[in-house]
Amino acid sequence: MSTTDDLEGLAEVFGLLADPGRLRMVVALLDGGELCVHDLAQLVGSSGSATSHALRLLRAHRIVTARRDGRHVHYRLADAHVAALVQVALDHHAHTGAVRVVRRRRSGTGG
Repeated sequence: MSTTDDLEGLAEVFGLLADPGRLRMVVALLDGGELCVHDLAQLVGSSGSATSHALRLLRAHRIVTARRDGRHVHYRLADAHVAALVQVALDHHAHTGAVRVVRRRRSGTGG
């Protein structure tokens, strides 16, 4: 059985990947291999600063790693485990035709 610390760490990783913007970046890196911030931002339709911020979070949790080349920093998935995790999730979604759950907002009037 996994420890509480293991499960909390795993929940943090899944939480990071639950954000559609960050997930788009991870999938772009899965498809593209290694990309600089500028190219990654263009691919996912995000600003450079938002992309850099997301990459800092992903890097802090060892989901991506970076390589400096002069003034440019190139990012890639940290290892084969991350690539496998994302690929399995994509395969699962394609296989099951996962249904998007619509959550209703609760009104402040008891409803």
